[in-house]
Amino acid sequence: MSYAIIADGGRQYKVEPGQKLEIDYRDAEVGSSVTFNRVLAVSDDSGFKLGQPTVDGATVVAKVLGDTQGDKIYVQKFRRRKNSKRRTGHRQKYVQVQIDSIG
Repeated sequence: MSYAIIADGGRQYKVEPGQKLEIDYRDAEVGSSVTFNRVLAVSDDSGFKLGQPTVDGATVVAKVLGDTQGDKIYVQKFRRRKNSKRRTGHRQKYVQVQIDSIG
């Protein structure tokens, strides 16, 4: 079983071939490929390679499946004794990808 640890958008993900993943939104056509160059570690049949800070020559290629949205988050602001209340909502946009290859 091979896997890789990648960094994207300030987060780190442990990915395996065939895995579906939601990453930060970016303009990408459905069916196109996204390449992750910041590979922090790779594990495969030959062993485990840890980068300092990244593994040289390692890339992870993923196929774009489409856009999704996260759950709705409500933000409430309240100032006591001022008769001031505010409630707003937010839904984060994501791009869903499927990991094709780790190389």
